[in-house]
Amino acid sequence: MKIESKELMYSSGNNDECYTPDYGVKPILEYIPEGATVWCPFDKENSEFVRLISKQNKVIHSHLDNGQDFLQYSPNEDWDMIVSNPPFSNKRKFFGRALCFNKPFALIMTNTWLNDSAPKQLFKDKDLQLLMFTERMEFYQGNGKVADKITFSSSYYCWNFLPKQIIMKELVKPKRPTVPVYQVDQVIDNPLTRLL
Repeated sequence: MKIESKELMYSSGNNDECYTPDYGVKPILEYIPEGATVWCPFDKENSEFVRLISKQNKVIHSHLDNGQDFLQYSPNEDWDMIVSNPPFSNKRKFFGRALCFNKPFALIMTNTWLNDSAPKQLFKDKDLQLLMFTERMEFYQGNGKVADKITFSSSYYCWNFLPKQIIMKELVKPKRPTVPVYQVDQVIDNPLTRLL
């Protein structure tokens, strides 16, 4: 069986509609210059990127569902930089397109992509910058549930965005309610234990 690397690099997935939580957006905010107009090309009006960035900067947002395909569309308004979470499939095309604009960007991507040849080819003559995190970011699925069984970590892959090549930040994730742990000798009152 012969595997074509181009087919793998350009393959599409079936779980691309995942949403970044607010704690995943907050770390990038400090690197967005005052007065910069930010294009969020993979975002609807209610995305955390649009909501949080618009508190400090002008935001232009677009989304495939609105007929605004990032690979073909760009806003008519002037913008200074891109910040968003693109679909993880077709990432080579999305990053290639982002680099074509020759403007700063910060796009979330899985760290496993660093093992691929695509980022090496794309950033061969550009300085890749990474905003990395101490923990794994968990994304919201289309049904609103948290994908809490994430098997990979993610970073912001940036170009001409950060003050240095690699920055490590702590992710401040919200606390989840803990389920009480019962001792073995503790009697739990429920219909089954009442029969004993």
